[in-house]
Amino acid sequence: SMASPALLMRVVASAYSVAEKAATIVRNVMSAGDLGIVEKAGPNDLQTKADRLVQMSICASLARKFPKVTIIGEEELPTDDVTEDLIEDGHCEEILKKPCPAQYTGIKEEELVIWVDPLDGTKEYTEGLLDHVTVLIGIAYGGKAIAGVINQPYYNYEAGANAVLGRTIWGVLGMGAFGFQLAEAPAGKHIVVTTRSHSSALVNECITALNPDHVIRVGGAGNKIIQLIEGKASAYVFASPGCKKWDTCAPEAILHAVGGKITDIRGNSFQYNKEVKHMNSAGVLATLRNYDYYASRIPNTVKESLVP
Repeated sequence: SMASPALLMRVVASAYSVAEKAATIVRNVMSAGDLGIVEKAGPNDLQTKADRLVQMSICASLARKFPKVTIIGEEELPTDDVTEDLIEDGHCEEILKKPCPAQYTGIKEEELVIWVDPLDGTKEYTEGLLDHVTVLIGIAYGGKAIAGVINQPYYNYEAGANAVLGRTIWGVLGMGAFGFQLAEAPAGKHIVVTTRSHSSALVNECITALNPDHVIRVGGAGNKIIQLIEGKASAYVFASPGCKKWDTCAPEAILHAVGGKITDIRGNSFQYNKEVKHMNSAGVLATLRNYDYYASRIPNTVKESLVP
């Protein structure tokens, strides 16, 4: 008889279904018309009814199946009043059928940390820039991002009434990433993707120093990593604090699973153990290929302005 699937594969398979449920909640809140917007730290730091319901759904669903896993979500919410209709119990069969990479077969529940961004790109969501929005579930072990799920609830939303809305991308280190077509940015072109709503003098100084052929400004860290793995951009550069661990954990796992690299602006890798501070205070530098080219061109003045 077949051995039961390793814990990691069961967690990823569940996270896949939980993310699809999350996408349905995100779309339902939007189509119902009342976003229930709350300002957290200011007009660029928003929370909607979708952020709240999705986080409750993801965290409660995963905690019920994997009670010893540490789950850290962006929003500070009560965990006890989750209604049954928010619980997703399913899993993706296709993921369970894949063999777990050998280095992860012995993982125990209490060794995993799951970082959840229920709705990455909230500001864009409230402005109707729906393709920027992602749901992020990142899975960390030994302080490293090792698996991730990114759902785009509105993927294809401009393709007309009969298009299937949404998609789920997932990946595991040592296995690869799935649910999209991997592509590299045009050779010899330097296309930088960066923040849309959190720009600053430092952010712009850093981009200028890279002398890019083109700059794309979009919302959401998940969305920016998708630009890299689909070959629409060659580097994601954000010389500013503000990005958090739940923004980068899932995207990092998927990017690393296909041979890319993400660090802070100074070249330090991110740590995802449960005790770590939530802010990525030294910004983000990520590429699918040619990381060293971009890293070598970050000005020292920029690096010195950002303290990890």
